[in-house]
Amino acid sequence: MQTRTFTLGHSPDPDDAFMFYGLAKGLIPTPGFQFEHILQDIQTLNERAARGELDISAISIHAYAHVCDQYALLPSGASMGDGYGPMLVARQRLSRDEVSPRKIAVPGTMTSAFLALQLWLGKPASELNLVVVPFDQIFQAVRSGAAEVGLIIHEGQLTYHNEGLEVCEDLGVWWGRGNDGLPLPLGGNVIHKRIEPETRREVSDILTASIQFSLDHRAEAVQHALQYARDMGRDLADRFVGMYVNHWTLDYGERGRESIRRFLAQAHQCGLIPRLPALEFVG
Repeated sequence: MQTRTFTLGHSPDPDDAFMFYGLAKGLIPTPGFQFEHILQDIQTLNERAARGELDISAISIHAYAHVCDQYALLPSGASMGDGYGPMLVARQRLSRDEVSPRKIAVPGTMTSAFLALQLWLGKPASELNLVVVPFDQIFQAVRSGAAEVGLIIHEGQLTYHNEGLEVCEDLGVWWGRGNDGLPLPLGGNVIHKRIEPETRREVSDILTASIQFSLDHRAEAVQHALQYARDMGRDLADRFVGMYVNHWTLDYGERGRESIRRFLAQAHQCGLIPRLPALEFVG
């Protein structure tokens, strides 16, 4: 049997490492396929998806609005903020009106966190005072005074208190309040449409199997993920993984799809994305 190799982009974070543990270590069957793992931060993956470079990739749901003509959404691998999400932090608690004019450090303009921030403020990027820095340098930007407010993602949501910072808003909580308790859609896995539909479904099943394997072998998968856990011990890493690898990740289902539809529809209505994408899901 001839083996096909696909590029698979995902972030060097404990949740993605946990998710792809079985696949990366050859612990699940991948008949006829090999996967070249490419680990890069989400902003870089978003940019590469815009150029159609990777066969399969984790991307921000925000970015999907810009790449929907090239990629289809996979039903597994999504990151959903179910009652929690990206946070705005500062050295003192600030209201929305107080945050709006201040200099905000953000982890990338194509991230879902940034799109949620614009929805929360009711303002487009052009009306905000922004500085873009790598997500793991947001705290430093706020501490140094390079920014007054930081938009934090990943493990920063669990460690901000160690930095002496206060939460101004949890955007996942805010989103759920106004959207029938739906989760805030943050990231998803996509597959390029140059790959034929039957193969897309086969690849989708393999990725789902990898996630299920990790959930079934949690201790080993968390141990593997620890190498990507910045400033987190095992317990904190396990808690972080649980936030973003769960039942939503196996298959986000109709409620997850509805959250994506609403998120992008509201963004389009506010003029924050150029078009309302037709969502194409691998069946």
